[in-house]
Amino acid sequence: MLKKKLGALITGIAVAATVLAGCGNSNAGDPKTITFWTPLTGEDGAYMDNLVKEYNATNPDIKVKHVVTADMYTKISTVLSSGKGVPDLAIIHADRVPGYVKQNQLENMSTVMQAQPELKEDNYLPQAWGAGNIDGTQYTVPLDIHSNVMYYNKDLLKKYDAESFLDDGNVTVDELLSLKGKLAEGDFAVNDALLSWVMLAQVQNLGGDIQQDGKPTVNTDIIKTAIEDVKQVNDAGLMTPFGEDGYLMFQSGNVLFSTDGTWSSTAHASVEGLNFGVTNVYSVSPDKFTNRASSHLFAMFNNEKRSDEKEQGVAAFLEFIRENSIEWAKAGQIPASKEVVESPDFKNYMQSFFTTDEKEIESLYIYTYEYYPYVAEAFDTYINDLVRGNTPIDEGLQTMQKTVEDKIAEANSGAKTDGK
Repeated sequence: MLKKKLGALITGIAVAATVLAGCGNSNAGDPKTITFWTPLTGEDGAYMDNLVKEYNATNPDIKVKHVVTADMYTKISTVLSSGKGVPDLAIIHADRVPGYVKQNQLENMSTVMQAQPELKEDNYLPQAWGAGNIDGTQYTVPLDIHSNVMYYNKDLLKKYDAESFLDDGNVTVDELLSLKGKLAEGDFAVNDALLSWVMLAQVQNLGGDIQQDGKPTVNTDIIKTAIEDVKQVNDAGLMTPFGEDGYLMFQSGNVLFSTDGTWSSTAHASVEGLNFGVTNVYSVSPDKFTNRASSHLFAMFNNEKRSDEKEQGVAAFLEFIRENSIEWAKAGQIPASKEVVESPDFKNYMQSFFTTDEKEIESLYIYTYEYYPYVAEAFDTYINDLVRGNTPIDEGLQTMQKTVEDKIAEANSGAKTDGK
């Protein structure tokens, strides 16, 4: 009896596991459904749902099923290893493309582009399109650019006679420092929102980079200078206190500038009485400004079960997105489609500021270094402590450099083992 009960229990667990494993991709074998995975949780996912619904309402031969997958990159690795349940289409971030291409896990977009001739470079913002091009082969079609930006409190700028900071579109560290001793108690010049993104932008402003000949260059004089320059703002008492939520402090009306993201415009707009605008992230250079950016890109992972008809369906869906992604602007993103960003409707959205001219478009900088995720992780982990003076800069940069090098070595070692 015990054996029978145990056997039944094991069978039940196996069935449940099978159901759970397939619940995110229940249409994987349906020839009339494109399974579309994205990591778009929260409001982003809801706006993508709307776009998918709008497309399906056109009654295409093959409809799209949107599956939001919070740990998508982990699940992608699992299904690629097994060869089962691979989605027909996915959204990935720009910094993931080089690694996937190196591992031969992405199909190129040649068939899709041939099926819909308007899916071409000329019709997209250059950085977004270029992020998916490796050695002349196009592996992705872009959805957007999402960027670090700087919101400003109009009332506080007027109160502290700082409106002139915006005249040339380039708020500098020196201009922020000019506010020392002028702010009322409890007010601050800038917060520390997305501080690691701010610092990655400063590297570009000073003419540096995070790699040379494929090797990470985190411990450099340029990056040290960038940190020292921004650290001056903290040391002058002008940055929101360490450990405090500077984002909420901006929404409460106590911070002149907030360095968060394009997607935050909707949240800020919901705050009653917050009179705000948007500009470029402050710069350590008087001659150049950069807004560190990324891109959501449509990609097709290698999948032998994806039919030619489904690839035609993917092409039709991407062409629909190219023409109709104004809906995506509602999420605070910058659609990659030139047709959309050049339309009168897009001018109603705050982030249209970043496509007003070529200089603004060029300021949206996307890192495409193969090991960028490791560099970004190091910046996220250590930069705040370096800017705040909690860790000596030289010591911190040495640690960051070693951390990135160790992760790269570990990744390469794993790749060699897998390839035996």
